[in-house]
Amino acid sequence: MRSSASTASAAKNAAASSSLRGYRLLGVVAALVVAADQVTKTVALETLSDGPVDVLWGAVTLRITINSGGAFGVFQGVPGFFLVATVGIIAGILLWARHVDHRGWLLALGLVLGGGVGNVVDRVLRDHGGVVDFVDLHWWPVFNVADSCIVTGVGLLLLLGARDDKGG
Repeated sequence: MRSSASTASAAKNAAASSSLRGYRLLGVVAALVVAADQVTKTVALETLSDGPVDVLWGAVTLRITINSGGAFGVFQGVPGFFLVATVGIIAGILLWARHVDHRGWLLALGLVLGGGVGNVVDRVLRDHGGVVDFVDLHWWPVFNVADSCIVTGVGLLLLLGARDDKGG
């Protein structure tokens, strides 16, 4: 028969192992998003320097825009605010993920985390003074892979939250 101390120790080890697996999934998803985001931005900067390219009969155009504001170009001219806010959100995701063991939640958080990191990389390491956007749907603000992943991740979080509220 196990002592209560060894049972508590086993439970603590199991929780730590689960947390590590969660961070691993979160990290892999986020790293894939950052890689895809940065590669596509680099390719866009290199190939679209001569001007926009229509991809789908005027429904999708690839064009370089530099967004110094927040999502969808709001609050232009205050990039420092969005850098600090994004770093805060990244920290919040990392803290939240310690308590998450559901793969769907971790996938969604990884998408948001990777998108946030991808846009922070632009703000910090690129000499453009903002985030590189290049996909223009003509009815939606110009965006990038990071933005797509953030929106998809938040959508998944909302769906998972609604499902959990219904007992699913």
